[in-house]
Amino acid sequence: MTRSELIEKIAAQMPNLTIKDIESIVNVVFDKLTNALAAGDRIEIRGFGAFSVRTRKPRIAINPKNKARVEVPSKNIIHFKTGKELHDRLNPAS
Repeated sequence: MTRSELIEKIAAQMPNLTIKDIESIVNVVFDKLTNALAAGDRIEIRGFGAFSVRTRKPRIAINPKNKARVEVPSKNIIHFKTGKELHDRLNPAS
């Protein structure tokens, strides 16, 4: 789902709000989430999941074209862990 699809779905459920208002709300929410992750904070949305930032260690990789060794620096990545409710919806009991 793209940002514009999300805005359209919210607009369909909330006809009393304008598209511009919904777009502003979605932008503010995403900006706050992005800023929190950039600051190293953990974001937990109950029933959905939790986002956190993890650091990958620096490593030596091999370029498959010329077999040259390349140093890959450490980098921050986003880790997502599903919440119980989302996990249960994705994996219903048989």
